[in-house]
Amino acid sequence: MNKSHTTRRTFLRRTAIATLFAGLPKGWLGSTYASDAPETTDIKLGMIALTDCSSIVIAHEKGLFKKYGINSTVSKGASWAAIRDSLGNGDIQATHMLLGMPIASTMGLGGAPKKPMVVPWIMNRNGQAITLKKELAGKVADDPKALKPLVDAAKAGGTPMTFAMTFPPGTHAMWLRYWLAAGGIHPGDAAGAGADISLITIPPPQMVANMKVGKMDGYCVGEPWNARAIAEEIGFTAITTQGIWKDHPEKVCAFTEEFAGKNPKTVKAVLKALHEASVWLDKMENREEQAKIVSAATYINCPPETILGRLQGKYIMGDGRKFKDPNYMMFSDRNCNYPQAKFAKWWLTQLRRWGFTAGAPEYEAVAKQVMRGDIYEEAMKELGIKGRIADETPETFFDGGKFDPKGDMEAYAASFAVKSLKS
Repeated sequence: MNKSHTTRRTFLRRTAIATLFAGLPKGWLGSTYASDAPETTDIKLGMIALTDCSSIVIAHEKGLFKKYGINSTVSKGASWAAIRDSLGNGDIQATHMLLGMPIASTMGLGGAPKKPMVVPWIMNRNGQAITLKKELAGKVADDPKALKPLVDAAKAGGTPMTFAMTFPPGTHAMWLRYWLAAGGIHPGDAAGAGADISLITIPPPQMVANMKVGKMDGYCVGEPWNARAIAEEIGFTAITTQGIWKDHPEKVCAFTEEFAGKNPKTVKAVLKALHEASVWLDKMENREEQAKIVSAATYINCPPETILGRLQGKYIMGDGRKFKDPNYMMFSDRNCNYPQAKFAKWWLTQLRRWGFTAGAPEYEAVAKQVMRGDIYEEAMKELGIKGRIADETPETFFDGGKFDPKGDMEAYAASFAVKSLKS
């Protein structure tokens, strides 16, 4: 046979095959299809009784996890330590978690077993607060400098004032530490050394009961446990956390690094469901229904009216101050969910500042390892969602402090007047 005829015939055959393949659905591999289904379909998600668990609860209750191939179970944990341990040992596969926790677990800090964890999703911004006992109303409002003389007097008298947070390297601990230190009050290092006060750990749902029996002078926690203290007339809100840092990161959806590596489609399915739930949550007309759903005994176990007000930005502070806050808790708006590396870097500067680390942490490496913007971007791309981007703009705090994520992390950590740096 003529060689030119063979070449022409081969070319035509290959062209025909290429045309045939071009018309097949994406993912066709010979006689089978590459499945987009989650590798693991039965997923147990952890949560703590706080309003900001809402995206997990709504995704579960409204069938959004099921829509993306996930058979979800929601498990309420007794404490943040219990949640961390359940994720680490595989009893749960994903969880509502304080931002600082996966960072601490990845590094093995603050008593946490070293277990690398990843954050491909920030669940919410804003919406926490610092509550003080009612006896301090009229003496202290949002300025911690007004609290310092009272702290100094109590310390001199041998009975230091007691403040509570929910987990040592967590968000509530850092907001409380930052606020106190801005008033010249030393909260102590990671072990409590050098403290002007006593800083204790209390699970969120137990905050109100402990203040009621006189165990503490103040605490930092998420809602509804600040509003609940006002409803029970045992405390007032000194300052909201968005008043300390507008649009600050708060809770995240975390996975172990091992699980995420073995189950990338599962993780993306969870994120897709959380995205739909979060968009629904940020429609103000849905917040009354949200409050009713999450108030159930299986979740927050609190009257829905106690939850709803602050979800709508209605702040009755309990000491005569009332205002409508446009920076209430959000779940999707303003690029809420992107796991910004800069947030992990800021956290590392605070862990360094308070002596959780001996020497400088690997700021860039840890931030890159934990905050998985790549996973987030893949999931959003598959949903056709645009405009959610990495952000390296500086952040500003209530005391005038500025954090530049492109700056010198060690210099920033050392720049504070109140600190406990360890070499």
